[in-house]
Amino acid sequence: MLNAVRSRFRPEGHTHGREGWLRAAVLGADDGLVSTASLMIGVAATSASKSAVIMVGLAGLVAGAMSMAAGEYVSVSSQRDTEKANIAQEAHELQSSPEDELEELSLLYENRGLEPTLAREVARQLTRHDALETHMRDELGINAATQAHPLQAAAVSAASFSLAALLPIAALLLAFPAQRSAVIAIATLAGLGLMGALGGHLAKAPILHSALRVLLGGGLAMGISALVGHLLGTGGI
Repeated sequence: MLNAVRSRFRPEGHTHGREGWLRAAVLGADDGLVSTASLMIGVAATSASKSAVIMVGLAGLVAGAMSMAAGEYVSVSSQRDTEKANIAQEAHELQSSPEDELEELSLLYENRGLEPTLAREVARQLTRHDALETHMRDELGINAATQAHPLQAAAVSAASFSLAALLPIAALLLAFPAQRSAVIAIATLAGLGLMGALGGHLAKAPILHSALRVLLGGGLAMGISALVGHLLGTGGI
């Protein structure tokens, strides 16, 4: 009977475990599209040459990818250091005051809805199985699937930024001179919409809402960049 139940069990496809790399990928791609396109549109609005706009785009790609990688590494490393400090403190408390920690775990389960006797028994059995892992998961909210990975976050962020930044550059290469800003903007908005929809799908969130949110933010950034570039160009700066 138990085997039959197990055979019918299927994972429900939650996003648990994707949070770290998915966040880095979405942020990197969004920044790669918006920042590179905004730079290129801003420079194009000053009536700069095509080669100058391409050079700005490539420079933005390299600088942005490195900046994203460094920023993600530092940020996630700080998070990881905090996790390690909390785990070390919990391990010390389990060794020095095991009964207090057992009582703390029991109260935690009581607050989640278990009867006191059952909460105590659950806490006792889980502590016997693996006390530190239990406290990490249920008290600190840390487990293997959600722990911070600095190198992974940095690599994913840099890669997604670079790939996304290639879209406005490719759009410029295919555009006629008179329509270059419009072509860059349209290609970037299309990429932002697809990225927002994909991010919503992976995160099990409303796809249309996710796409519109990314589109509005990116469109606003490019519009402001075009305005600033136009003002600088007409002002002769």
